[in-house]
Order: sequence, then structure tokens, then C-alpha cells
Amino acid sequence: MITSLIPASPEEVDDDALHRLYAYPASDRPFVRFNFVAAADGAATSGGLSAGLGNDGDKRIFAVLRRLADVVLVGAGTIRAEGYGGSLVDDDARSWRAEHGLAEHPAVAVVSGSLNLDPAGSFFSGAPVRPLVLTSASAPADRRAALEDVADVVDCGEDTVGVPAVLAELRRRSLLRVLCEGGPAVLGDFTRSDAVDELCLSISALLAGGDGPRITVGDSPEHAVALTLASLLTEDSALYARYRRAS
Repeated sequence: MITSLIPASPEEVDDDALHRLYAYPASDRPFVRFNFVAAADGAATSGGLSAGLGNDGDKRIFAVLRRLADVVLVGAGTIRAEGYGGSLVDDDARSWRAEHGLAEHPAVAVVSGSLNLDPAGSFFSGAPVRPLVLTSASAPADRRAALEDVADVVDCGEDTVGVPAVLAELRRRSLLRVLCEGGPAVLGDFTRSDAVDELCLSISALLAGGDGPRITVGDSPEHAVALTLASLLTEDSALYARYRRAS
């Protein structure tokens, strides 16, 4: 049973309450929400994957976040590690989205400067909607040609993928409610560009150990980005924090 610590309430937080709590604000630009899970010792993976860190409450929130999004944005490394083949939402979510004026399945976008992706892999062959690949103009031409058969490939920079160009492309496509699910390099890039509006961080009651990655990697931003704790939920000793960028 998920309960709320901030704002404090003894009542169970049901799915309707989760939808209200995590609703995107009205915006005429992409609102960028990141969702990550980490162990209590800071590890972002267990056994090489993030999936081993989540519990039932984390999975419920994860499903709600996808249900609310216009687009799920991930890095190529996450695709290679986690798969992402097939539908990202279930039939109930499709029905809910249709009832609330959304496309039945959110758009799916992947950031890949090198285009090191398998066009025959399950991410593309099992895609419920045509994926969007955001890359750079310097990406290998042969990889681009292979991926253009299975995805929309768009340049968002010359030598590297630029965050402002990514957001401009999402805005052009009216994909304003953005859910970023990784990986650490994508969060690092968006942090340096001061383009993170919200961080949803599930903290598992686990000591994962090992030398796994943090939820973000790469060069530090010029100035640390201040956040405000917007809500804090809990279930079975796990915590689900939602941070907003401080105004």
C-alpha cells in the first residue's frame, strides 16, 4: 500500500490519486520529467540492470508516469541494456489514454549520436509506434540508412546530439509531456543544459554494493541545479520522491 509522507496523509494512495499527483503542468514547451530508481547506497543498477531495484510500488508509479506522457525518451545505452521491445503500456493504459484525449500509445524516442542500434532488434521490430531516433549529422551514413527503414531519424546537432535541438524537435511534433527513462548520460546532458524540470526518484531499501553507475554521468554542470521536494510517497520501506526544479 502506497502512502503519502509529503503531503502527509494516512490514506492509501490509489491510482486516481497518483494520476493527480503526477499530472503534468500546462505548458507550451516540453516539460521534461526524468524517472530513475536507485538503491539506498546510491547504486543505479543491481546485477547490471535497474529492474532489480524496483518493488511493486515503484512499478505502479512507473506505469502511471508512462500513462501520462506524450513521449518516452531514452538513450541508446538503455535500449541496448534493457531491451524496450514491444508495447510500453498495457491495454488498460491504452483505454485510459484514449478516454483522456491522448494517443493510445506514447511516442518513443531514442537519443543516439553514433546510431549504434540494431535495426532488426526487438526495439524496432516490436515497436507499437514508429520510433523517433534523435542523432547527429556526423553519424555513420550506413547506420543511418539501415535505421531509416524502421524509424524516423532526425539530426539534432552536427557532431553531438544537442539538448535544445532535441526539445525543439519534440515541440515541433507537439510532444510536450516528456518522460525520460535513462540513461545516466542523457540525464547528465539535460542537467548541463538546465533542461530537467522534474526528477522522480525511487529509492529502494537495498544495499546493492558493487561498482555500478550513478543515475547520472558526464561532466558536471557549471552550477548545481537546485531542486524542491514536491512529494514523497512510501511503500515497504521504499521511498518515491518527486523533485521539481527550484524556481
